Amino acid sequence: MLFLQKKSVISYTLYENNKNAQWVTFVHGAGGSSSIWFRQIRDFKKQYNVLLLDLRGHGNSKNTLKAAFKQKYTFSALANDIREVLDHLNIEKSHFVGISLGTILIRQLAEMYPERVQSMIMGGAILKMNFRSQILMRLGNAFKNVMPYLVLYRFFAFVIMPKKNHKQSRILFINEAKKMYQKEFIKWFKLTTEINPILKWFRQVELNIPTLYVMGEEDYMFLPSVRKVVASHYKTSQLFVVKNSGHVVNVEQPVIFNKAVLQFMGNTQ
Repeated sequence: MLFLQKKSVISYTLYENNKNAQWVTFVHGAGGSSSIWFRQIRDFKKQYNVLLLDLRGHGNSKNTLKAAFKQKYTFSALANDIREVLDHLNIEKSHFVGISLGTILIRQLAEMYPERVQSMIMGGAILKMNFRSQILMRLGNAFKNVMPYLVLYRFFAFVIMPKKNHKQSRILFINEAKKMYQKEFIKWFKLTTEINPILKWFRQVELNIPTLYVMGEEDYMFLPSVRKVVASHYKTSQLFVVKNSGHVVNVEQPVIFNKAVLQFMGNTQ
């Protein structure tokens, strides 16, 4: 296996299998980094070329900010960051695996460039902000400029991942969030102002791309809306619910997650 790490607009890491193997691209969520996929790499690189991304201001992209990053962040701009990496590496098409907010970016990329997306695997998918998450957004917007972002992030992590068996996920994401800058956190949080209309569109429009939602049965904030969407998008979408797991299913139940995702991807070839 060949391991490479390079930088384009955003930083990325490659695990190349062979030139004939299909690609799978992993997209983390807000406050995380490509390191959250450490329990997926070994299984996936056996069959696929693996591309791990660090989104703007996260992981190794924290110190590669360019002039364009000084502008307001939008989901379209963040999706174009991903597309630029694909272009840079001459990757015509890839499977995409995302977690949390990363699933929104994958869906946005699929809206803009459907020919680049072979399948979408949405872990801990966000398709609707329920009442509790709407309150969190309002609190965050009220205090984001006056309160240290880690205080807010820790609070959000406990609300979204409250149980004892979610502790590992909470700690992982809090530790990754510590590497961000306050200004970068604020830019990402401002994305919440455009999240409701974009999620409404995603719920209404079914894309002709095979989609697997992998949700923890304890992901009480987001699982109900995913169930409803899969019921209406039954032509292309499937739901796999992981027992004894919360929001970050790839960390809490990696063996089950990997098996389900690899089987799904194998069936879309």
